[in-house]
This record gives sequence, C-alpha cells and structure tokens, in this order.
Amino acid sequence: MSRASLALAVALVAFAFAGCGVEREETYKATGFVQAVDAPHKQVTISHEEIQGFMPAMTMNFDVARPELLDGVAPGARVEFDLHRSATMLRIEALRVVAQGVAGTAPAPALDEQDVAPEFALTDQDGHAARLSDWRGRAVLVDFVFTRCAGPCPIQTARLVDVQRRLAPELAARTHFASITLDPAYDTGAVLRQYADQHRAQLSNWSFLTGDPAQVQAVLDAYRIGTIRQLDGSLDHMVATFLIGPDGKIAHRYLGLDGAASAMLDDLAKVLS
Repeated sequence: MSRASLALAVALVAFAFAGCGVEREETYKATGFVQAVDAPHKQVTISHEEIQGFMPAMTMNFDVARPELLDGVAPGARVEFDLHRSATMLRIEALRVVAQGVAGTAPAPALDEQDVAPEFALTDQDGHAARLSDWRGRAVLVDFVFTRCAGPCPIQTARLVDVQRRLAPELAARTHFASITLDPAYDTGAVLRQYADQHRAQLSNWSFLTGDPAQVQAVLDAYRIGTIRQLDGSLDHMVATFLIGPDGKIAHRYLGLDGAASAMLDDLAKVLS
C-alpha cells in the first residue's frame, strides 16, 4: 500500500472492531489461511475458521501487535494466532506459521486502494432502489452502521455529517454518501430515515441503505466488513469507510474512528480535482 494517508491511518489505529454492547477483554486461539500481508502497516488479512464463542468463519483484516510477527508469513500460509479483543481493539498478539502456502488455498485478495469497488443493489430510506453505479462520476463515501448501535456508529455518522456540512457547494454537487446498515432485520427504510433525521444528515446527497439480510450480507462480505452477534443481542463490527472515486475505484480506506473530517475533505478535493 503506497498511499500516505492510508499509511498514517493504519499506523495510528488500523481499524477498530468496535463493540456496541457490553465491554469485555479476552484472548482467543484461532487458525486460518493468510490472504495478504502488509508488515509496514502491521496488517494481515486472514480467512479464518470459526473462533469458538466469538466469531464465525470469515475473512478479515487484522492489526498485529508488532511487524516482526509477520516475518516469513506469506499469502496462502496456514497460521495459528492469538487474537486479543478489548472494547475498542481487535489485534493479533501472537502468530505462528503451521504450513507454508499451497497453490489455491488462499482466497481472493482483500480489497485495496485502486481496486474497483464492489457493486451493490440495495434500497434507500425512502424505499427507492439504489446501486453504487448510480453515482458513477461522483465521489462516494461508503460506510457501515446500524441504528441501535450505542458505540462507534453515532460517532462515525457525526464525522460524516461534519464532512457533508463543510463541503464546498461545487464539491457537494459531485459527492454522495452511502451508509449501509449492518442490521437489516431491524433497520427498515423508515427506521433509517429517523436515524438520518436524528443525526441531521442531509438526504439530498446521502442514502441510508438496507435490503434483504442475504443481500446486505453479500455486500458486507464483498467489502470485508465482519460482524458478530453476541449472545446478549449486541452487534460487534468492523469500522471502515471507503472513499470511491468518480471512476468507481477505491481511492482511500479510513479504518477505525481516528480519521478527521478535515482529512476526508482534503481527500475528496483531490479525488474530484
């Protein structure tokens, strides 16, 4: 990854796998296949097996505690790792290669900047069909939230509301916001509209999207957004925002909650220049 803005974001926080429910801190044993390695930014993408009591099998991007943990680790390798979780962090503390990569064992590469953003077809807060390609020619900020979230989602939405309010009119006309629910069974269009109104999002260029749970899950899988439904009903999820350029390619990824609105505004201006 060569973009300076991503390097800064990842170096600061990478991503937050943020708990929207009860705070807890635990370490889990896990196994899986490596998809991609980014040692300078202390990141590894792993297609892992079910982590008992915590997470179903899925493909996710993880922080690692130290870059040297990734020495000798290559795509396709089967690994065992210790995954430490707190209320605001999910990070690999130990990692061991069990077997080196075998052709065909690693899944497709994780999304990166300059990849074409996966298409989606969902429904907005007013019941209208909405596709990512509808906004081709504009910059699109895509994020993932849900209305009953008591943790990072309101903070994330407030940050994007700040971006929306501070956009110069000529840039606002060429920018769209798309917030995709992580909880489609509850977040109907009406519920999403209420959430948008509560947070004072201007719907002239912002769509809050839902759909059939299978449709939404396909989008989450395509964008590598992991979610975990806890026994108490709370939902843990990866916090990520994608800036998609007018050409439909991913221009920037903002991982976690530390990205400032001012940085997003600068990136939007560059993408639309």
